[in-house]
Amino acid sequence: MRHAARDYSHTPMNIYWEMTQACALACRHCRAEALPSAHPDQLSYEDGLAFLRQIPDFGDPMPHLILTGGDPLERQDLYPLIDEAHRLGIETSITPAATPALQKETLAKLKAHGVTGLGLSLDGSSASRHDSIRGVPGTFDRTLAAMRWAQELELPLQVNTLVSEETAPDIPAIYELLKPYTPARWSLFFLISVGRGKVLDPLSPDEGERMMHWAYETAKTAPFIVATTEAPSYRRVALDAMRAEGMTGEQIMRSNSTRGFGIRDGHGVVFVSQSGEICPAGFLPLAAGNIKRDRLVDIYRDSPLFQSLHDPTQFEGRCGYCEYHTLCGGSRARAYEATGDPLASDPFCQYEPKHHA
Repeated sequence: MRHAARDYSHTPMNIYWEMTQACALACRHCRAEALPSAHPDQLSYEDGLAFLRQIPDFGDPMPHLILTGGDPLERQDLYPLIDEAHRLGIETSITPAATPALQKETLAKLKAHGVTGLGLSLDGSSASRHDSIRGVPGTFDRTLAAMRWAQELELPLQVNTLVSEETAPDIPAIYELLKPYTPARWSLFFLISVGRGKVLDPLSPDEGERMMHWAYETAKTAPFIVATTEAPSYRRVALDAMRAEGMTGEQIMRSNSTRGFGIRDGHGVVFVSQSGEICPAGFLPLAAGNIKRDRLVDIYRDSPLFQSLHDPTQFEGRCGYCEYHTLCGGSRARAYEATGDPLASDPFCQYEPKHHA
């Protein structure tokens, strides 16, 4: 089903809440550099309630809330917070870690409390490949079990897969492994080298372009949506391919490959850290405010950082004058990681715009 239309400079599609940095895993690409126990600055239960009660200020259509971490299952107050989100009419999904705490009964309880979507990570087609990324033996088997339980419980599932030099050769095999589990969406996350992710190697721009072409061709017959994260140039690849195939404008806009056009870090997406910092995205850790003292809606709409990210004409280099800058805009997180400037050109995209500045 299509999301309700919205102005992403006014209302985000997704709000990500890093509920905690506590996690029993040791993933090699962890953005949060999660620890075994909660950080002392973690938002309290009362802070969490106050934050949730700000979300309806965005109005209709309301953003979707994704509970992430660390491992949100580590929060002792998880279910009361989910209940409050449900009471407020906030659609909520969760991305738990594949630890022994993730059982079928856990998923059933989450669904009973109003959670409408589950996100799981699968980074290899075998236990040796996946567990080497996750850092703890057994996570592969737990992830497959959780995928099966989600299927049995009819809990919509998104599977996230890391794309890096280490995982790229295995991506087609992961796709084949996923088919019987019928997830609603498979998102290929192109590595941003922050946190622990600095120990892994991103694809080169040429390799990334080939992977995006593979994703587009695969999406044509896949039994689920195939999408990308932190690779907005996939939208250019998909749009050019659809035009070359003779698709009309209406056909293009109805295609699953156009989902998310225009969304980018800080524009359609906002991230609230475990301590309440309001950032454009989890991989773009620039705080524009804090929910303990600021209204989320005001920061998202009016802060200088977010306003610059809402306006692609402020982007620099090729991303600033590219004819695709509105629907793509480049990865602002990758630009920041590479240059220290969130408005810089995305180094992962080597496309040369037709009209130079």
